[in-house]
Amino acid sequence: MAQQLTAKEPTAEQIAEQRIYTQFGVTDEEYGLICGFLGRKPNYTEIGVFSVMWSEHCSYKNSKPILKKFPITGPRVLMGPGEGAGIVDIGDNQAVVFKIESHNHPSAVEPYQGAATGVGGIIRDIFSMGARPIAILNSLRFGKLENPRAKYLFEHVVSGIAGYGNCIGIPTVGGEVVFDDSYEGNPLVNAMCVGLIDHDKIQRGVAKGVGNPVFYVGPATGRDGIHGATFASVELSEESEEKRTAVQVGDPFMEKLVMEATLELIDSGIVLGIQDMGAAGLTCSSAEMASKAGNGLELYLDEVPQRESGMTPYEMMLSESQERMLFVVEPQHEAQAREIFERWGIICAKVGKVTDDGRLRLFHQGQEVADMPVTALVDECPVYNKPSKEPAYYGENASVDTTAYPEVTDLAGALKQVLASPTVASKEWVYNQYDYMVRTSTAVQPGSDAAVVTIRGTRKGLAMTTDCNGRYVYLDPEVGGQIAVSEAARNIVCSGAEPLAITDNLNFGNPEKPEVFWQIEKAADGISEACRILDTPVIGGNVSLYNENAKGAIYPTPVIGMVGLIHDVDHITTQGFKQAGDSIILLGETKNELGGSELQHVLHGKAEGRPPQIDLAVEKKLQGAVLGAIQQGLVASAHDLSEGGLAVALAESCISGKLGAEVNLTTDLRPDVALFSETQSRILLSASAEQAAKLTAYLTEQGVPNAAIGVVRGSGLTLNINGKPGIDEPVEQLEKVWKDAIPCLMK
Repeated sequence: MAQQLTAKEPTAEQIAEQRIYTQFGVTDEEYGLICGFLGRKPNYTEIGVFSVMWSEHCSYKNSKPILKKFPITGPRVLMGPGEGAGIVDIGDNQAVVFKIESHNHPSAVEPYQGAATGVGGIIRDIFSMGARPIAILNSLRFGKLENPRAKYLFEHVVSGIAGYGNCIGIPTVGGEVVFDDSYEGNPLVNAMCVGLIDHDKIQRGVAKGVGNPVFYVGPATGRDGIHGATFASVELSEESEEKRTAVQVGDPFMEKLVMEATLELIDSGIVLGIQDMGAAGLTCSSAEMASKAGNGLELYLDEVPQRESGMTPYEMMLSESQERMLFVVEPQHEAQAREIFERWGIICAKVGKVTDDGRLRLFHQGQEVADMPVTALVDECPVYNKPSKEPAYYGENASVDTTAYPEVTDLAGALKQVLASPTVASKEWVYNQYDYMVRTSTAVQPGSDAAVVTIRGTRKGLAMTTDCNGRYVYLDPEVGGQIAVSEAARNIVCSGAEPLAITDNLNFGNPEKPEVFWQIEKAADGISEACRILDTPVIGGNVSLYNENAKGAIYPTPVIGMVGLIHDVDHITTQGFKQAGDSIILLGETKNELGGSELQHVLHGKAEGRPPQIDLAVEKKLQGAVLGAIQQGLVASAHDLSEGGLAVALAESCISGKLGAEVNLTTDLRPDVALFSETQSRILLSASAEQAAKLTAYLTEQGVPNAAIGVVRGSGLTLNINGKPGIDEPVEQLEKVWKDAIPCLMK
């Protein structure tokens, strides 16, 4: 085979002798496997292609054994993991398409573009399936805002998300933002997109039909984003700042044109297979499309649109320039496909053809420059079962007694401190930068338990959320994984929706450290069990490993993105109290559980002990009862109890509803524990005076513990415990503390 090499590129012999492949994250053993697949030493282009396809980001070589644990099927699941996004049936020939992905490392070194292109990439995953994107969510983690670098990253990541989503015209409707030392220097930027599709429009990324042409659409290829996939598959270091070229540059206006043209192409019915060029760019899209069809591909790289001169095959194949797609049609439909993209002003170039030899062959300047088996690139990458070891801290935490903390006597002061914690405080500073009303389908705006988007032409809606408490997962990965799924489902139910399925983003440290791999294993066990019990299969997601900083690994943070179906828009429920005189009802039992709580974090600066425990059978019963009550019209407001416990839930319901509350709590627990414990499977409801008796009777009949603890009032949060004054604060003052926290830190 002829090998076209530029003067700058080492020969195959030099790659082997100087072990240049290790610079791309390829081990000696993996290099040996590559040589075996090829029957010779790889050239520079080939080793580059193998390195990105065998990176953790593309191959999941360290996490595949873990991902096999997840339940991925269900009566509503139309498409599970393996494609650009998962798809779930919602009736009437409609389906919801959704997925979450990370852009952590790019955002650490180039926060605006890292976040913006993360949004662009996840949007392409959705419309490449044939779906119309209708909403964006995100899940963000940063160091403490007192740190100038964390503040800088936070500000520019939010700007990047807003800049891309607002320009493309898709509402950013929800998400979460957490601040903790654990994420210092290694922020987490997870983006989720949700779309709608008719069943007959569903696409797959397959290169069908031997001899069919392969088309490239979108802007020309540049040198941005080269080796982005391998950059995302190693730990950040002091040298990472020098890898800004591994961060792509996004153009939301171009993506809007590509999206509309692609959806029109799909509507025409002529597409045989389509996939976006995301991680590893042209390499991953071409190899995966060929693999899924059991075919091969030839690519003619001189035909690839290039915006920079002298680009080598290596650079063209590994570039992650944004807003690009690859698709296959039959020859007789070439002209029709070209016409659609030309009308939208989009480049549409024929760059290859489907073959039957099972190989990815690249041609440049009249010569064959690479020849690789598709199965070796996609299906036969090495899979590792990493050693696992329980961390010492886990055993040590078993003996920590969080009930031994001194009792908090200034309950009002503690509430204000927790409300002012950036993790709990109002995120208006964030979502006011987002256009969350574009397309005018947003029924519940950011700030409630879950966002809600209505489905035009129907009485249905979709509720969506992202959730994870990294401190819980750190303290007990299995329980923390269960809670992440359960809290997401609880938020969906509190919005009046039936939970459907999840997409997960598994953010962890270096899997080569046995203690980190143990966290991954245990968290996956917890997620799997919760998904089985709550009937929310995993339909796709992303794994982001090697998230480390100078202090070690981040908190294990398996973010759960969940979507639920609202069967009738009359069932849409929000957290704010609705009118004076309504009864306030607490569901579930409160226990002495402060491990991993926001109170522990704020007052003691620690994450120790064990997190709240959870009984998934109790959780399922609670959620079923609350959803039934909402659908019967018995509930005025619903709010999940999570960070900050009952005290914060009451304050947020008052603030959201612009009303007060008079609460009388009877408990055997210490007052501070009763108010700030984060015991799971608890929900705060309110109901009109007329419906309250029916509601409590229904809940009791369903076997759900419930207690009427107060009444909605015109102003002020008055909270008495065991007949003694505990908190008596104007809602306006609590709201000011809650709303001012982040803006004050950002000055």
